Amino acid sequence: MDLYSLLGLAPGASPAEIKRAYRRLSRRYHPDINPGDKAAETLYRRISEAYEILVDPDRRRTYDTTGANAADEHTTTFEFTGFDFSATAQGSQAATFTELFAEVLHPSISPDDGRPQVGADIHAAVTLPFEDAMRGVERQVVVTRQDVCHACGGTGVVRTPEGRCAPCHGSGKVRWARGHMVFTKSCAACTGSGRQRTARCAVCAGHGLHVRSEGVPVTIPAGVHEGARLRVADRGHAGRRGARNGDLYVTVHVQPHAVFRRQGDDLCIELPIGVHDAVLGTRVEVPTLEGSVKLRIPPGTQAGQRFRLSERGAPKASGGRGDLLVEVRIVLPQVVDERGKELMREFGKLYGHG
Repeated sequence: MDLYSLLGLAPGASPAEIKRAYRRLSRRYHPDINPGDKAAETLYRRISEAYEILVDPDRRRTYDTTGANAADEHTTTFEFTGFDFSATAQGSQAATFTELFAEVLHPSISPDDGRPQVGADIHAAVTLPFEDAMRGVERQVVVTRQDVCHACGGTGVVRTPEGRCAPCHGSGKVRWARGHMVFTKSCAACTGSGRQRTARCAVCAGHGLHVRSEGVPVTIPAGVHEGARLRVADRGHAGRRGARNGDLYVTVHVQPHAVFRRQGDDLCIELPIGVHDAVLGTRVEVPTLEGSVKLRIPPGTQAGQRFRLSERGAPKASGGRGDLLVEVRIVLPQVVDERGKELMREFGKLYGHG
């Protein structure tokens, strides 16, 4: 880094000009004026080193002859090349050093900075009739996802005939100013070579991805529960720069059934029977997932009593099935004629006290 430029001076500056420039810059970037500002502290140290060399006649003569400068031992991507006080200052004069150098000291990280990035997950939902949820089914879930660009293969660039880099005019560096301070950095378009052999892909605008809609087959297992979340690996958004794709997560909603009510892996139903069937016992048909089966109701069955039919419930994820629980609901007869009323009175006399 040129020491004269660091102080905003011409090479033939007088000792008095050197002292004035140092006082002006040291006041502005002194650590006491910028507490906690590491960037200002670094620049203040460099300004002090430059002043110590240029204010000493012997050291200045050596520097003017050889150009030796310890401050240039470490090269960085960004280089501060000095001050240009002939330019019109931009922005607020009250801005801190870090604010003026925000682009240099804290360069923003764009969503696509050239590094591999795992693709984002996609979330979708599917609603099934109760019967489909019990027997299992395959459904197509339509998703809109980012996929690898077919034109550039996901790289974001395409090969072109080699030529001079337009952004830096073949120099490999670009120059810009922050107020009176001037910087250079390596050209991002050609990575500092000054030559361009690739161009941004026009199809995906350099992102390496493009948006498309597609149907994804999702296998829904038998006996799936309401709210279950299924994972379909690698069917989310495509990863950038060769990273893996995200996943597709499908939430399953099951419509209620008119007869069956689910309780874990068991199914429950209510069975209405008459008083006489509850007293005398009977055999009735009970609906199941596979059709009706016969169930024996023993004499003296009480309201709310449950009967269990093994392996007639919902399929289990671990294999096997739950049970079907049949709950008896006694339906009282509508007695409207005298004959019926007389029979009920007689029944009450015989069994009124249980």
